[in-house]
Amino acid sequence: MPLIARRTMLRIGAPIVLVALCAAVLVGRELRGSAASAAPQAAPPPAVPVEAAAARRSDVPVYLTGLGTVQALNTVTVKTRVDGQLQTISYQEGQHVDAGQVLAQIDPRPFQAALDQAKATKAKDEAQLANAQLDLTRFQNLKQFATGQSVDTQKALILQLQAQIEGDQAAIDNAATQLSYTTITSPLNGRTGIRLVDQGNIVHATDTGGLVVITQLHPITAIFTLPEENLSEISAAMAKGPLTVFADTRGDDKPLDQGTLQLVDNQIDQATGTIRLKATFPNKADQLWPGQFVDVRLLLRTQANVVTVPAAAVQHGPDGLYVYAVKPDGTAEIRPVGVGQIANGIAVIESGLNAGDSIVTAGQYRLQPGTRVQVRDAAATPATTQPAA
Repeated sequence: MPLIARRTMLRIGAPIVLVALCAAVLVGRELRGSAASAAPQAAPPPAVPVEAAAARRSDVPVYLTGLGTVQALNTVTVKTRVDGQLQTISYQEGQHVDAGQVLAQIDPRPFQAALDQAKATKAKDEAQLANAQLDLTRFQNLKQFATGQSVDTQKALILQLQAQIEGDQAAIDNAATQLSYTTITSPLNGRTGIRLVDQGNIVHATDTGGLVVITQLHPITAIFTLPEENLSEISAAMAKGPLTVFADTRGDDKPLDQGTLQLVDNQIDQATGTIRLKATFPNKADQLWPGQFVDVRLLLRTQANVVTVPAAAVQHGPDGLYVYAVKPDGTAEIRPVGVGQIANGIAVIESGLNAGDSIVTAGQYRLQPGTRVQVRDAAATPATTQPAA
């Protein structure tokens, strides 16, 4: 082929080849786009179901809690003060008795006889005194016929008889007192325990066991301990007025009674570094019993208008305490928080949260920062904590 002809074909064929290549590229792109659009999109991970509650502001009481032991306000072992046979018992074991109520009777006959004898002796001496006074009158009427010695002797006899009568009256009072001891009464309002001596036994004033033990349950006290570091706070709070205390059962914190702090002991136990405190409770429902172990909560003060969340929302991490907050886009994020008191299922948040923030309270173990969450059965927002009754 002539050279001119070949050059002419090259000039004509090059653009055609270029157009064909561009068309092929465009067709390939369209095919890949169609294939991509036809392929199914990857589904996003499902949202993690969690429970959440809103942080809110409330008034939170600040408690100091210590282990306490319930003690009767007064405990009396009733004993006999005279010897004799126990004739009657007038109470039932476990019965509530009032002060002055008759509990038992000792045979009173020997003591009644002693009283009657003392009265008779006084009557005899009074008769002798009356006769001596008459003799003194006679001596004085004789005037110069009676010697001064006889008059003085008669006056001395009268004084002697008067003193003897005073002694007789003391003997009467003592016999009456001994007779009164044969009737044994309750010295206070309280509850009787198990009977220690049965009817018919001979009892003595020197017996150590007594007849029965009576404990006063209304009111009742509890002795509890707190760390010595709290002493300054307690003293400052007591200076403002009486402090309220609450007695709860051990373990489940069931409220038993509400009372008042009575005193702080005058020394610190150096062995344990604790201070003993005593509280008084009315115990109207008999929920407290001597010897019972209880948790005693001392209401120190009330924090007003602080941010609170359910205690279950607070988590422990390597960098400290944190919570999972639910962002407006439905994802979770970690919020480091400063936590104050945690009590009664409520945590006081000192920093890191604002009132109204949504906080995860259950299901945190499945969360990571950025995880989508689905709030289900949202937990009730924490109510304002009030002192237990």
